[in-house]
Amino acid sequence: MGSEMTLKLIDTHAGGDVSRIVVGGIAALPGATVREQMEYLQSEADGLRRFLLGEPLGVPEMSVDLIVPAADPLAEAGYIIMEVMGYPIYSGSNTMCTATALLDSGAIEKREGRQRFVLESPAGLVHVEALVEGGVVESITCEGLPSYIDTYRARIGVPSLGEITYSVAYSGGFYALVDAAELGFSLTRDEEARLSACAHAIVEAIQADRGFSHYSLGDVGPLPFLHFMGPVEQVGEAAYRSRSATYVHPGVMCRSTTGTGTSARLALMHYEGKIQPGDSLETVSLRNTSFTGRFTGTRDAGARQVVENTITGKSYVLARSDIVVNCDDPLVECADLRPILT
Repeated sequence: MGSEMTLKLIDTHAGGDVSRIVVGGIAALPGATVREQMEYLQSEADGLRRFLLGEPLGVPEMSVDLIVPAADPLAEAGYIIMEVMGYPIYSGSNTMCTATALLDSGAIEKREGRQRFVLESPAGLVHVEALVEGGVVESITCEGLPSYIDTYRARIGVPSLGEITYSVAYSGGFYALVDAAELGFSLTRDEEARLSACAHAIVEAIQADRGFSHYSLGDVGPLPFLHFMGPVEQVGEAAYRSRSATYVHPGVMCRSTTGTGTSARLALMHYEGKIQPGDSLETVSLRNTSFTGRFTGTRDAGARQVVENTITGKSYVLARSDIVVNCDDPLVECADLRPILT
């Protein structure tokens, strides 16, 4: 293998969050499931994530989604999600972007009207509905993971902030949920840097204080995310809206409200008795982009009652490109990248 290899990419965004979809140039990965392939990348070939998210090609605010063959015959394709903090098993915005890229590239045949198909994420099968009008993917609706409230209105002392009240939801990762107004925020774009600093302080305090365990997955690591909640307003019959902002990593506020953040909000609203099955919540970001979550029902999962939900948004194609991987470049670390390149 020479010093130069090529990756084929489709860059997309949903709600402002950029997802770089890798559609070619990667060899088949070991693993009987998409989850096992993700774990192989995580432990043996993390160079792909670092290469596409780090200098000089990427920034921490981006995500990478690698298209892989599905292991389950019900799925059209599999995908592995990579972000600056690691390998989340699910993401709503990344699912929207992956589905749009698969349709745009012809990997999944694009048909006018509403079409349904299944993808395989590391979290399992995801049912997707695409709305196509005039050959354009106008929206993607995907399943959110079963979500639940782990902790309700706990209090913790945070240096520089004093005592704050927070709840914790699981919706694909553990989220701290805080009331933005209680912390002095209106959730406008000029507050972005202060929101990030505030969220970082709260997350660090919670991580130092306690851990969290999923009812079936067990220990999934320390709580990484925080979701700022604005006031909820009713905008129609069974329809609600709220300004929102999601922190995911030191210095990184998502441009979108995030799909998993929206799922977490639905879980909290159900816990508080504020929504019924069939109700929807539109979360609106600092940049005035939005996702719409729909509460579809509940079911018992062990000792937990989980909220089933869907997330709807639109993804846009930004670029189709070939990226050169040059192992002679001193900024490129090829040691755990070269073995997976074709």
